[in-house]
Amino acid sequence: MGVTEFRNEPFTDFSQQENREAFEAALKKVQGQLGRHYDLIIGGENIATESKIQSINPSDVDEVIGYVSKADKELAEKAIQKAAQTFESWKAVSPDARARILFKAAAILRRRKHEFSAWMVHEAGKSWPEADADTAEAIDFMEYYGREMIRLAGSARLIHHVGEDNNQYYIPLGVGIVIPPWNFPLAIMVGMTTASLVAGNTVVLKPASNTAVIAYQFMKILEEAGLPEGVVNYLPGPGGEVGEYLVQHPLARYIAFTGSREVGLRINELAAKTAPGQKWIKRVIAEMGGKNSIIVDKDADLDLAAQEIVKSAYGFSGQKCSACSRAIVHQDVYDEVLEKTAALTKELKVGEAKELGIDLGPVTDNNAFEKILDYIRIGKEEGRLIAGGDKAKGNGYFIQPTLFADVEPDARVAQEEIFGPVLSFIKAKDFDHALEIANNTEYGLTGSVFSRNRAHLEKARTEFHVGNLYFNRKSTGALVGIHPFGGFNMSGTDTKAGGPEYLLQFTQAKMVSEIF
Repeated sequence: MGVTEFRNEPFTDFSQQENREAFEAALKKVQGQLGRHYDLIIGGENIATESKIQSINPSDVDEVIGYVSKADKELAEKAIQKAAQTFESWKAVSPDARARILFKAAAILRRRKHEFSAWMVHEAGKSWPEADADTAEAIDFMEYYGREMIRLAGSARLIHHVGEDNNQYYIPLGVGIVIPPWNFPLAIMVGMTTASLVAGNTVVLKPASNTAVIAYQFMKILEEAGLPEGVVNYLPGPGGEVGEYLVQHPLARYIAFTGSREVGLRINELAAKTAPGQKWIKRVIAEMGGKNSIIVDKDADLDLAAQEIVKSAYGFSGQKCSACSRAIVHQDVYDEVLEKTAALTKELKVGEAKELGIDLGPVTDNNAFEKILDYIRIGKEEGRLIAGGDKAKGNGYFIQPTLFADVEPDARVAQEEIFGPVLSFIKAKDFDHALEIANNTEYGLTGSVFSRNRAHLEKARTEFHVGNLYFNRKSTGALVGIHPFGGFNMSGTDTKAGGPEYLLQFTQAKMVSEIF
């Protein structure tokens, strides 16, 4: 199968009037579709349930995005049985044919790019650029994983042995349970789902309740792209009931999860127990968040460091697992970097996601809103409040970008994942001390170092224990195929999503040897 070389989907330039007008039109189109009802999809069958998930706009809590049918254990059983049944035919479909479905879906999504971004503005509270980047990444995942499956489709190169024909193939695992997060409701959901199906597996997709409408919209793209019924089964429902039932099911071959440390560990624990009738050890492919640090050395470009700290800490209101929540700054430049960062932070604009030009939209829901405000109260006791520190105006879950100075490395706000627009400044005596602080959490996802000292950069290259380390740039914004993404320790299983090893987690290697 001939395909072009992978290229990342470009981001939209909203300084261009025609792009702004196109996006405004998409927002109006989506606005006209709000409040609809969405069924479960099991084996191509639409199933409406009495119990509903009510999805609301976090920028305006009085606006209902949609009403999504809520599954129970009985429907979870139906979905996993349908996925297991469909696997018997889907696994026999050629990798090239499976990849073509991804390429077709990517083409459809590219044509409807602004529309899907507009859904994220409404349902996820993403700003225009954040939503646009999310959609671009979803396109990238499909284009990249399609090409990767074609690459893996042949026989692996093995050492020749006289008189024998030896081949190793990558074959699918079976039924996968895909549990994506709400913070990248299109990109990560699309990435985990399409990696599963292009590798030849079938899927029970349990989307995040906060963003279940976006997941439904993508199911329609898969249908349009020609994906057979039952390959992906759409099953929104409560994690404690439906999610745990699926994870423990003997027919579940693997669980692909992105979310909190607590839920990830619970999934890992449940998956490790062998259910009656289970024939395999279940795999857990988990991305579980971080407590990420940016180190600023004494000889760094301080203006650049401050700018990138602010981007890393407050983009999407800090609701990225890669977000910077700790700035660890050399004592010689601490006050200057703090001053520059504070000035930039105080300029940030908080507002409704649909307004072009905002810097921060809302946080996702009331639970997150209250949790973050609790951490801000704790931060006021543990550090010196420099900026923010309260809720922001509006009929949504708005929080001011908050900055604390003089935080101790072992403080709660310096150790626990807040997942909101809260940044702590920590003073380091020297570069070695900064590295020591950076490594003192149970996480290990992303980190950045700003320095002109080559010896220090090389030391960080080996000593800064994170899965994604960046020098003289922000800690967020990993690109598919360029920055394979995944972390160490309690940040998960180092998935390296968007990288050349990712699909191996959704396959198993089979070696066949024949005497000639």
